[in-house]
Amino acid sequence: MWQILKPITLFKIDKIEFGKQPLFLAPMEDVTDPSFRYLCKRFGADMMYTEFISSDGLIRDGLKSVQKLDIFDYERPIGIQLYGHIIESMVEATRIAEQANPDIIDINFGCPVKKIANRGAGSGMMRDVPKMVEMTRQIVNATKLPVTVKTRLGWDCDSKNIVEIAERLQDVGIKALTIHGRTRSQLYKGEADWTLISEVKNNPRMQIPIIGNGDVDSPEKALQMFNNYGVDAIMIGRATVGRPWIFRDIKHYLETGEIHPQPTIQERVDLAKLQLQKSVEWKQGMRGIFEMRKHLSLYFKGVSHFKETRLKLVTATEYDEIVSLLDEVSVKFGNTNYNNESV
Repeated sequence: MWQILKPITLFKIDKIEFGKQPLFLAPMEDVTDPSFRYLCKRFGADMMYTEFISSDGLIRDGLKSVQKLDIFDYERPIGIQLYGHIIESMVEATRIAEQANPDIIDINFGCPVKKIANRGAGSGMMRDVPKMVEMTRQIVNATKLPVTVKTRLGWDCDSKNIVEIAERLQDVGIKALTIHGRTRSQLYKGEADWTLISEVKNNPRMQIPIIGNGDVDSPEKALQMFNNYGVDAIMIGRATVGRPWIFRDIKHYLETGEIHPQPTIQERVDLAKLQLQKSVEWKQGMRGIFEMRKHLSLYFKGVSHFKETRLKLVTATEYDEIVSLLDEVSVKFGNTNYNNESV
């Protein structure tokens, strides 16, 4: 069930080889920690990233920021993603992150969260393209690792300048570009627009891999994005939470044209327990429980009459209590059918 075959190489990010239609796990704060990445890798994620890390927190030796540097050999290839608005701090943070020996350094020019973007970091950097380019150039020059970037279409609907930005970032040495198909102003509202992602991919000046991101939440949609927009890879974010098996489902569909059976209740319970165990081990206590809640709330999405049990799961504060509740789920819902919504 867990065997991952070595793919036939179709493209590279620097020296990292990828097979046909690879799937990447998006970096997400308080989500893509080692406990979640462990499951995503088992289900076939081809490339994964840490949670995004504040450059300021890293250079000040902040405990949470430093802990996010924890990576493991079985996760490879894996990238460490950094964000910040001060060039010198980002360069220093790059040198610190390099010591953790990731495969890639990724720059976050895409986070739309107000407290980050309004400081000029994340997608806020799209309002100052010259600074974005200069920061990228200095980071590329500061490390021997390949540098990649994740960004958006632009700041708002009047400044969708991703085609120009992509060319300029390539010119200063990045090895791949991930584009989320929304502007910063859209946040996560509306539908992602992949037409500009395709325009970047089909730009004859572009020689680096282009990874598409935004709204891929089913095998059918993944196939549509590969076929219609020609991207080298797809990055999946929110749709993975509570569904680490989505990578397996998509790959199965791409290879066979068939929908893979959904996990049983018992399989979901076992996965939730495993992730909970690893979350508590890595975060050493209550933080591991609190940050696991968003996953627990979605592991059983689509199960009929689950609202009361879900509320108990996401409000429990003790490890043994959650395990006991999950055992109850096995007994109470083991033969329950799913709703028609995608799970």
